[in-house]
Order: sequence, then C-alpha cells, then structure tokens
Amino acid sequence: MRIRVTATVASGAIVVSALALPAVAQAAERPDARASLGAFTASTVHPDTRLGSMTFSKAVINGGKDIDLGTTTKKTVTVTYTATSSSGVALTEAFLWQGTDSSSTDTITGSLGTDDDPACTESTTRTGVYSCKAVFHLDAASDLKNNGSAGTWKLFLGGYDLYANASYDDDVATTRIKKASQLTLDATPEPVRKGKTITVEGKLRRADWNHGTYTGYTGQKVLLQYRKKSSSTYTTLKTVTSGTGGALKTTTKATADGYYRFSFATSTTTAASTSAGDYVHVLP
Repeated sequence: MRIRVTATVASGAIVVSALALPAVAQAAERPDARASLGAFTASTVHPDTRLGSMTFSKAVINGGKDIDLGTTTKKTVTVTYTATSSSGVALTEAFLWQGTDSSSTDTITGSLGTDDDPACTESTTRTGVYSCKAVFHLDAASDLKNNGSAGTWKLFLGGYDLYANASYDDDVATTRIKKASQLTLDATPEPVRKGKTITVEGKLRRADWNHGTYTGYTGQKVLLQYRKKSSSTYTTLKTVTSGTGGALKTTTKATADGYYRFSFATSTTTAASTSAGDYVHVLP
C-alpha cells in the first residue's frame, strides 16, 4: 500500500508539511496492511504524539452491502465517511481488519489497505467537517489468501490534523466479506410421466481463497423451487440439507411442464446463489 502525504489548506490554519508528520504518514511502500495498521495506532499513543480530537462518523462500506468474493474476484470497494476536526484535516487513512487489538500486529488476523490516501473535501457550509472517500481494490487471489477469514470485518479510520495531532477509531463500522457460492442442479428423468417421481440432484460449493478453488459446503439449508412453464414465479417445494462435499439430493412428484432450481439464501460467511433452472417436460 502506498501512502501519500497531502495537506488540506484551511483559512487561517497552519499547513502541516510532510516532514512534520509522524513516520507512519511518510510516503513509503507498504505491501502489508497489517504492519501499517499496527504502526499507525502505535504512533497515536507514542509519548511524543498528542492524541488529536478528530472524529469519524457516517461510515458506509460498499454501499451497505456485503462484499462477496470468489476465487479470482477483483472488486473495487468504496467506503465513504465524515471526518470532523476543528484543527482541519491533513490526511486520513482507512483499513479493513479482523482481530482483537488494532495496535498490535500479533492480534490482527486479517487486514486490507487502500492503494492511495482517501480523498477528503471540506464542507462549504460547515467548517471542520470533511466528506471522505476511501477506495479498496480487492483481489481474492492475493488479498484474502491466508489473510483473515470470511465473516465480519471492522473499519479502522485514522487521521492527522493540520498540527500533526493523530486520532483514530478502530471500529467505526463493520461489514461482512463473504465467500462466493455456486449451485448446480440436474432433474431426471426427462421427460417424465405425470405423477411419477422426479429425482433432483446438485451440489453447493463455495470459494476457498487459500487454494483458489471451490469446495463442497456441507450442512446448509437449500431450497428446491419450481415454476410452471407458463409462469415467471418460482415457489418453494421443500428444504434440502447439503451433505458430504455439498451434495444435494431429493425427490418430488411431476405435475406439469416446468423448471426446477436450487436456491441458497446466505450465511454469515457465504454469499447467496441460485442454480440455473432445469426444464422437465411432463407427459400426460
């Protein structure tokens, strides 16, 4: 992650130069967001660094939606927030992280940083209030490999005012980063006589970021749904639990020409998915 020092000029304020800022704010190449996160929080409690009064609020991560990542997904995630400081804002920093203590790299289990400093613009009507935007470029094949786990991630925001006073909040908001899932379905026999049994089989899999593959997701509730050929609406027939390797298998009675599909809602770690509909022709 590359951090660039940019100072905001405010009327009557002293503009902070790059040399006046603590070392964590100096321009440098930081490939490990975990080290940057720990370094920033450590700098704010250094005996020579006075804790500032900057506050952070109204944070929205990815438009309020979960972040779903497959094995090769590359996704741009935007975080917007408000920074408030009567002493102006020289720069802010943003991280997504997992763990128990943001100031210690030993307790940070996952961390994601931005490529550039967030952009902050002062309000034209309220002095000291800044609208900020941070952009994360996430690549599941590299950023999530052996770095944190699917589930809840916290938003850390930190910043320096125009007098080099540091402030931070390591739990401004939370989001869920989830593993993408896949569903398959095959209904047999095709065609089938009305009233006869249709066997429906499939598989539920989800992304394994560490190995770059999709693996079976067991013990999950999946809906078997059906819609008549003449309809555009699916109705739920029953709930099926995925078995070993994510395997799904159930039966239903043939009633009329139509489509069958499996639907997985979501879990705390895995995104929703729906299989393609499989058409079955029913003979009289």
